Amino acid sequence: MAENDKIITENTENEQNSVENAPKSKRGNFSGKRKDDNRRERAPRREVSEFDKQVVQVRRVQKVVKGGRTLRFSALVVVGDRKGRVGIGIGKSKEVSAAIEKATTVAKKNVVNIPIVDNTIPHNTIGKYSATSIMLLPAPEGTGVIAGGSARAVIELAGIKNIVTKRHGSSNRMNCVKATMAGLLSLKTKEEIARRRGKAVEEI
Repeated sequence: MAENDKIITENTENEQNSVENAPKSKRGNFSGKRKDDNRRERAPRREVSEFDKQVVQVRRVQKVVKGGRTLRFSALVVVGDRKGRVGIGIGKSKEVSAAIEKATTVAKKNVVNIPIVDNTIPHNTIGKYSATSIMLLPAPEGTGVIAGGSARAVIELAGIKNIVTKRHGSSNRMNCVKATMAGLLSLKTKEEIARRRGKAVEEI
């Protein structure tokens, strides 16, 4: 019996030593919390866009169907990098924020390059769309942007700092924006005209 008690005692001591020498788990003492729980939650990163945007108009649009009227919102947005690139877009949705987001996406796809010389346009031009026409005149340094609200959005986001404009006809904001874009797209620089004619710039 004494020998059996001795064997049992030795086995118990060996088990205790094996438990003490056993490698601890990575989780350590489990308390129900992770290490990450103590860290502050990071705010989602906002995408830095190369374009600035401006909402020119948000209006309610109702469509009459068999079951009644459906209400939606239409947004007109202008985007630009103020370095000669500008675009316009129109989006429709049941919510204002979704309509603006759609219009912004369309505007970024329709970005065009506008020629700018000494912070103004290279020559006089007239932009027309529907019943609206707008005259664009170059101006010397220090004049600023003399234009209405809807035309100003396109001109400033394009990067033009000195210009004089005069609108004729309809004052519809959408028409004014599109007429302004049509006028800016008709601009040509001396280098472009000389290249088309096959002549030197000094000959023009």
